[in-house]
Amino acid sequence: MKEGFSNKKALLSLAIGGFGIGLTEFVIMGILPNVAHALNITIPEAGHFISAYALGVVVGAPLLTSFSHKLQPHRMLLLLMVWFTVFNTLSAFSANYNMLLVMRFLSGLPHGAFFGVGAVIAGKLAKKGKSAQAIAMMFSGLTVANVIGVPIGTYLGNQYHWSASFLMVGVVGCITLASIFYWMPQFEKEEKAPQNSDHKGLKNPELWALIALTTIGTGGFFAWYSYIAPLLTDVAHFSENVVSYAMILAGLGMFIGNFLGAKMANAFTPLRAVMISLLGMAFILVVNSFLASNAVLALLLTFLIGLIAFSISTPIQMAIINTAKGAEMLGSSMNQSAFNMGNAMGAYLAGLPIAFGHSVTSSSLVGASLAFSGAVIAITILMYRKQKQRKKDNMLCESHS
Repeated sequence: MKEGFSNKKALLSLAIGGFGIGLTEFVIMGILPNVAHALNITIPEAGHFISAYALGVVVGAPLLTSFSHKLQPHRMLLLLMVWFTVFNTLSAFSANYNMLLVMRFLSGLPHGAFFGVGAVIAGKLAKKGKSAQAIAMMFSGLTVANVIGVPIGTYLGNQYHWSASFLMVGVVGCITLASIFYWMPQFEKEEKAPQNSDHKGLKNPELWALIALTTIGTGGFFAWYSYIAPLLTDVAHFSENVVSYAMILAGLGMFIGNFLGAKMANAFTPLRAVMISLLGMAFILVVNSFLASNAVLALLLTFLIGLIAFSISTPIQMAIINTAKGAEMLGSSMNQSAFNMGNAMGAYLAGLPIAFGHSVTSSSLVGASLAFSGAVIAITILMYRKQKQRKKDNMLCESHS
């Protein structure tokens, strides 16, 4: 590592990148009607731009991370952010539905790889015993985007033109490029691993169980978050103007929860921290389904759900890195794909009871079921590890006797 670099500045460069990624992922939701009107399409058709980005994340995470061994880490991050900046900027100049759909897909490709590579680098930058805080620092950019970036981007897109939101993303991408270039240490390229090392890491059944946990468990949060607007307007009877402020409140909860999750990962094991958070999320979503009609409690619960949901981010990322030995970056990036699959699955499943005429509060119950299912997977993995350790101890005892 080169001398003269501040680890705090290097971590800040990752956080700025996370800010840009969070901005492009969520700002589209606030400007969807304007995009639909400008491109002369329906709002459901405009919703395809959200799905296209999520699909890009799922495809790009393993695909682009597979090149990480061929480049020095800081160069890999620069390449990913160049890609991100170019295609988000081109999104602003999309003249029709097909062009924007392709740009959104291409914009999503570097998302998972950036966080995957970034999480491993953050761990290397951290002082001993501070890996959780370093990873939380990177993810803080994503949460700050929900508090500050998305409201500003939504305002620009609605007041001027929807393309202004994506130009803002492009500017953040340029700032990230500069910060990585000047602040990120130039780690030595890792020695080329044996050809089957990644495959050996990916053959670990615990890794795939954790990927399933992320997809199902975090799907609980997205089941609620996808329908937060009608929940607040139709159930809590707020005006539409209040929804944007409630989103900021949820973002503040996410910001605090992100750092709370880092402390939980240190206080417990990462997987136990995930289990506790998922059980908490299942409980709070059930409470939300019954109390969301109370305006004051609805806002309080919005904050709490955001807090609990994002207390999962750092611990699950650490659990993945610890489990995917020999394939840490690939496993870490695949976890980002799982988050986005959880996004799509949660929104779809929560929409089913609403489509059949049930109240929008049913989305919280669907979310609670998914979060609880994720907690059950975590408990199962912990029991499996305990049983495996017991067998190992018995074998040692037999060999010494």
